[in-house]
Amino acid sequence: MIEGLLGGLVGLLTFKNMTLLVLGCGLGTFIGMMPGLGPVTAISLLVPAVLSLEPASAMVLLAAIYYGAMFGGSTASVLINAPGESSSVPTTFDGYPMARKGQAGKALALCAWGSFAGGTIATMLLMLAAPTLAAWALTFPAPEYFALMVLGLTAVAAFAEEGGALKALLTTVLGLMLATIGTDIADGVERYTFHVADLAAGISFVLLAMAAFALAEAMLAALRTQPVSEEARRAARGDVGSLRLTRDDVREVAPTMARSSAIGFLVGVLPGAGATIAAFMSYAVERNLARGARRDEFGKGSRRGVTAPETANNAAAGGAYVPLLTLGIPGSGTTAVILGALVAMGVQPGPRLFADQSQMFWTVVASMYVGNVILLVISLPLIPWIARTLAIPERMLVPLILLFCMIGVYLVSFNAFDLWVMIGLAVLCLGLRLLDYPMAPMLLGFVLGKLMEENLRRALIVNDGSFAFVWERPVTAGLLAVSAICLLAPAIARATR
Repeated sequence: MIEGLLGGLVGLLTFKNMTLLVLGCGLGTFIGMMPGLGPVTAISLLVPAVLSLEPASAMVLLAAIYYGAMFGGSTASVLINAPGESSSVPTTFDGYPMARKGQAGKALALCAWGSFAGGTIATMLLMLAAPTLAAWALTFPAPEYFALMVLGLTAVAAFAEEGGALKALLTTVLGLMLATIGTDIADGVERYTFHVADLAAGISFVLLAMAAFALAEAMLAALRTQPVSEEARRAARGDVGSLRLTRDDVREVAPTMARSSAIGFLVGVLPGAGATIAAFMSYAVERNLARGARRDEFGKGSRRGVTAPETANNAAAGGAYVPLLTLGIPGSGTTAVILGALVAMGVQPGPRLFADQSQMFWTVVASMYVGNVILLVISLPLIPWIARTLAIPERMLVPLILLFCMIGVYLVSFNAFDLWVMIGLAVLCLGLRLLDYPMAPMLLGFVLGKLMEENLRRALIVNDGSFAFVWERPVTAGLLAVSAICLLAPAIARATR
């Protein structure tokens, strides 16, 4: 393990990879601060650009943007009560009250140190857990892989927002339907192309990611009519107060960082759970553990209340890489985009990744260690200056996003038909977003759909066309049973209440 990490550092410490690492940290921090934007939008916009890079360099850049956006999401939450993404919502509960008391600098410093602790601890746990899990998964034949894909798709129901399990499943099915468009690789038969030659190759992952996240997000931003608030104007002056933490502050939040890192990592490992659930769960745990006056501080400017969600959501970002790299199953919407980008580059995440491209894995792990240090170094001294960007009107970003979407999709295929398909899908996704349908399950279904179909076909061939493997193989049956529990979990929870 130490040898692998040292090899990863050697691969990382090149001018190209270090430049991409610093660039990714900076871009992620900036995008994470913008209310309404997040790592999914950022990575979706950059997918066309990374396809020309080597897989290791591309992963370094995408990973840096991911945890950089998680790192920067706290700034808008604390200063203007506008979370950059859903996982930063719990940070507003106590971060904004601290800012109203004149302690914005301390709140942002707590967020920065919590993010650093969560990201670093999660990377250590990733380094320990991933090789072991991958070695176990290497023994999986096609039936087990098929069951694993089913589990990854059904997990979105168990971990959906309250009352949103059915919507999450419906968008997952929509993703599976989109994945079937094109030519069947095994039989060479066109499916659902309606005799349109441009659809024979299927829908591009880059096109769907840009439509579902970047372009739909730009349309949503255009519909919003939010003027620059007084809080944003105050933040634009760089007036955030002292960033210094006292010894009492450190003693207060150190146990919180340890607990929230563990919670965030474990939740991040679960397919479909994501950083939002980790942030809310860690906040609830800290509030329930607090006693007396410290419990009364929650919601009014608690230091633990600020530290817990920011530590957990960064730890969850690291945990999401465990199922992605070891099993080929995304742990979140962002890692679903990263999975699609890797597949587009010809890299298949999964247990073979350690055997075939172990250098890439260890380079990514090393970049996470170094990247968290870079984020801490650039964030703390630059917080007053970074805060000034919050005064940028959201509508100024919309034309840039539209431009990047159009250029990015066209440069992948040089086909104007793809632009029309992207616009049509973006309008569909906008309608679904307005009706509170989540987009991440759709992308998950699209990415895993082809892999699931391929493994089901192999399993049927091995078993002479019989589905008996479903109940004759204990591991397959066990995974499918867990999938059924995930599907029924929301209904069981409602019946129990």
